Amino acid sequence: MSETNYYFPYDEVRPEQDKLLKNIGISLSMGENLIAHAPTGLGKTIAALGPALYYAIKHDKTILFLTGRHTQHKIAIDTLREIKRKYDLNFNSTSIIGKKWMCLVPGINMMNSGDFSEYCKKVREDKKCDFFTKTKKNLEFTIDAKALLSTFDVINPLTTEKLIDYSAEKGMCPYEISIGVAKKSKVIVTDYYYMFHPKISASFLKKIGKEIEDIIIIVDEAHGLPERVKNLATENLSSVSVLRGIQEAKKLGFENVIEYLNGIQDVLLDLSKGMTVGEEKLIKKEDFTAELKIKFDYEQMSSDIHFVSDSMKEMQKKSYLGSIAKFLDLWTGQDDGFARILTLKKGFRGPFVSLSYRCLDPSVLTKKVIDDSYSSIFMSGTLLPTHMYKELLGVDNSREVVFSNPFPKNNKLNLVIPKTTTKYSKRSDEQYNNISKICEEITDAVPGNSVIFFPSYFILDQVKKYFTTRCQKTVFTEIPKMLKAEKQDLLERFKGYKEIGAVLLAVTSGSFSEGIDLPGDLLKCVVVVGLPLSPPNLEIKSLINYYDMKYGKGWDYGYLFPAFNKTLQSAGRCIRSETDRGVIVFLDERYAWKNYSRCFPEDWVMETTLDYKEKIDEFFNI
Repeated sequence: MSETNYYFPYDEVRPEQDKLLKNIGISLSMGENLIAHAPTGLGKTIAALGPALYYAIKHDKTILFLTGRHTQHKIAIDTLREIKRKYDLNFNSTSIIGKKWMCLVPGINMMNSGDFSEYCKKVREDKKCDFFTKTKKNLEFTIDAKALLSTFDVINPLTTEKLIDYSAEKGMCPYEISIGVAKKSKVIVTDYYYMFHPKISASFLKKIGKEIEDIIIIVDEAHGLPERVKNLATENLSSVSVLRGIQEAKKLGFENVIEYLNGIQDVLLDLSKGMTVGEEKLIKKEDFTAELKIKFDYEQMSSDIHFVSDSMKEMQKKSYLGSIAKFLDLWTGQDDGFARILTLKKGFRGPFVSLSYRCLDPSVLTKKVIDDSYSSIFMSGTLLPTHMYKELLGVDNSREVVFSNPFPKNNKLNLVIPKTTTKYSKRSDEQYNNISKICEEITDAVPGNSVIFFPSYFILDQVKKYFTTRCQKTVFTEIPKMLKAEKQDLLERFKGYKEIGAVLLAVTSGSFSEGIDLPGDLLKCVVVVGLPLSPPNLEIKSLINYYDMKYGKGWDYGYLFPAFNKTLQSAGRCIRSETDRGVIVFLDERYAWKNYSRCFPEDWVMETTLDYKEKIDEFFNI
């Protein structure tokens, strides 16, 4: 592919980046899909947008750049701005986040997504949302809204934050304004679910006036797509939510709905008879519906609960009844690719019953979208093995390409220390003490900041008790459910120690394992303690069995590879540019076992050693 077939606003193409540019260009010209493992620092965003935008303008296509991270929206928009500036192009682009997060109604962030969606629909229909009525009238944009939209033709591309600010100044609905901009946009940066949520994708495309066959999909950080999609197709019901639904129905005096809910509660309690706290079991669809269908008309029951939920939301926005009705609708769905799991859980006020309709197969949602779109590009720095993602997502007519790490190999020291383990059967105070000792020796040998990632908060806490008494450096600790501001504050304080060095204790799959950049001297070492293998509960066992039946790779696809990719995501916080130098340590005896070591990328130079202090000293003193 010649340089005239893509836009590239920067002075020079990075190593391996040219190959990604060419591969994406080839896939677009052939109308096929591409699965690309492209390591950190390769420059994936421009490598995808450059050829895609060139092709979209030439062939009248629209690009949907999908990402699960709000921070990536700005990077994509900034890249488009650079392209527009260098090539003096006339095209529109916009960024759209979740509708709830764009809403200007006070207190709306407290609602769950399902409740918000129904609440928003209701107040719009009843003309009770001033932001909406000022934006649209009789399904058309108002004169004031059209005036605002025309200004965005000039100040474009636009970040979500700026669009929300402009809309708020005019008292208009930011989401509807963003849809107006999207209608005229060549590139739309948005979240995964706008294309892969079954009840959202079709209506979203209709709103923005686009046809699926003319869409080029670019999925950033695609390693997270299977789990995200499975969660979109999963619904849960608990005896606690049913009890709260009964309380809502009593407030409004709907006796028939109270009777329905009491019937549902009875079924949940009957199904859980004889179970102990923590126990779970697989059940069939009919185990839940049979008794309910004897007592009630199942469809009428769901419809009535939906109706009362709408009334409740007029009073208090949030309603448990809406979630219950949604569960009833989905529970009668397909069996293949799903597991129905009943669990007796421990609660603050005693045990409660939880019933889950759990999606096991993301291709249930993704395959049709991918098949119908013009072309789909999947890229990530941890998309190994690529064939797994091809199968899990149902990607046909595709090529898989693995790109090498573009950074000098001698800038990174990869160590496996085959000592200690977080394996459940071997956990003990002695083990935690040994882990803390090795971590202290490593971080003290590093001339700068280190991050230690643990498989869980529990293991972090156990090791921390010993580690803080040994470590000579300042220690920061991630806590569960950190707010965005808290996370940012901790990061800024941590960065301030780059000269003398500090240690951040964090969790794999937590707030700091993805989406943060600590380039240059801000981070010199990452230690990954243990393997973040999921607890072997019924969901994981069902996943392994399903993938075994469908692909013959249950253990790898359902258990090992997802855990190992979390490990590699955490390790990727170190070495973010071609000039960075750092050490990555994998601390667990299992990393030296063949079944696990095969999961490391082929271009990584791995060294298994017990002389880690000497190796680290030697590396930093070169």
